[in-house]
Amino acid sequence: MNNNPVLYRISQLIGFLLGARVFVALLFTFALYVSTFFLFNQEESLRNFVFDFRVHGIIFCTVLSILAGGIINQFYDREKDQLTKPFRTRLQKFLKQKYFLYAYLTLNLLSLGIAFLISPRVFVFFLVYQFLMWFYSHKLSKLLILNNLTFVTLTVYPFFGMWVYYRTFSSKIFLMAVFLFFILLICDIIKDLLTKNADRIFGYMTIPNYWGAPFSKKVISFIGCILVVISALIISTEGLHTIMNLYFAAGLFVIIISMFLLWKTPKKFSIYALNILRIWLFAGIIAMLFDGIVARF
Repeated sequence: MNNNPVLYRISQLIGFLLGARVFVALLFTFALYVSTFFLFNQEESLRNFVFDFRVHGIIFCTVLSILAGGIINQFYDREKDQLTKPFRTRLQKFLKQKYFLYAYLTLNLLSLGIAFLISPRVFVFFLVYQFLMWFYSHKLSKLLILNNLTFVTLTVYPFFGMWVYYRTFSSKIFLMAVFLFFILLICDIIKDLLTKNADRIFGYMTIPNYWGAPFSKKVISFIGCILVVISALIISTEGLHTIMNLYFAAGLFVIIISMFLLWKTPKKFSIYALNILRIWLFAGIIAMLFDGIVARF
């Protein structure tokens, strides 16, 4: 590979992008912009939103922090990733770990610098966020139950920040936030089901490792029932007159299908269930986008 410098550099770039989870960060950016403009900030005009540099700064700080979090997470998980993600690990070997750490520090410092320019409170918000992401990767990712709860909390943390920033408090948004929390929790536990052997080898104490796969599926099914109840409550607020409510109505069937696949014996059906739920999360962002466009314009 060293005989071809161009291919080697491309491999380094791809390895870094995968290590920093750039594609996840891009999806997060899209989700933050959609939820901020169409959900949390419904009173402001598009023109004012475009020129609200504080909001763009906060979202940019979030993206930088997520990139840094992805880097530090892969640094601590690199041994496990060799078993669970061999292709990604092979690409990441083209770049020395010290460069990942340099990038981690640079991204965090840049994020904190921009946050401080916005306001001291925003600076503290991101300082706590970055510390929790490091502490999760370093310690909490191996602790039973805390690993799942912390991971999901860190995922919704930026959305919670924008919610508080705009003070958009309503029962529907609260129910949507709880729905997002629980569906992400289901995805994380299913992921633990799929990687339980590697987790056991490297000392990650997960629900599937501690209580076994059948109990884990019961927990997931119970959370799935909670999601069904939350969806029904959201639908009851406005009926089926909005795109988002239609999304939650269709989600009832998606959740039931996912739970059915989860209980089927071959491992591939759990993978199907996980991918369906991930796709449905993305579909939720698109539904929010179109629902907001219809409501605003």
